[in-house]
Amino acid sequence: MTWNLVSLEAQPEQSWRNGGGTTRELLAWPQPGEWSIRISVADVQASGPFSRFEGIERWFAVLDGDGVVLRSAFATHRLTPESEPFRFDGELPIECTLAHGPTRDFNLMALPGRARMQRVRGAAGVRGPAGALLALYTHATGAHLRSGDEAVTLPPYHLAWTIPADTQVVQVTGDDALWMEAFP
Repeated sequence: MTWNLVSLEAQPEQSWRNGGGTTRELLAWPQPGEWSIRISVADVQASGPFSRFEGIERWFAVLDGDGVVLRSAFATHRLTPESEPFRFDGELPIECTLAHGPTRDFNLMALPGRARMQRVRGAAGVRGPAGALLALYTHATGAHLRSGDEAVTLPPYHLAWTIPADTQVVQVTGDDALWMEAFP
């Protein structure tokens, strides 16, 4: 199994239409513009509404900063870099308020019910289903992946991803990494 590595810093910044921040797209699978899975990191400079994505489920995690408050008609959620990733319907109107200044946030978008994301702090064994897009993002510190005889060391600010033909048991070690599984 081969892991593809993507550097956050090598990806171009894309300004938001509302001027509230920028995004760096790490992966749009199977292709940009017609993706069923999208992974990105956003630098949020101002409070404002989230972009809406019909027919998409979103996973959101704060990486840096004091956090955000996300409000919908149904609930309010305060998220910080210590919070577990938050999952919500991409069609839902969400208002984002910065807690105390800019944040850097991570986004996983996929078809509803087809993805999951979790934080890994320390060591974790995860099972990656055959045919799923498996990914690990490292932020301020690096991480290590081990699957069978293959070992990969990820430097900070990198995404590693693969689509295995067989179910994989992957050992992940890192201080604060994000593990994802998504079915195309």
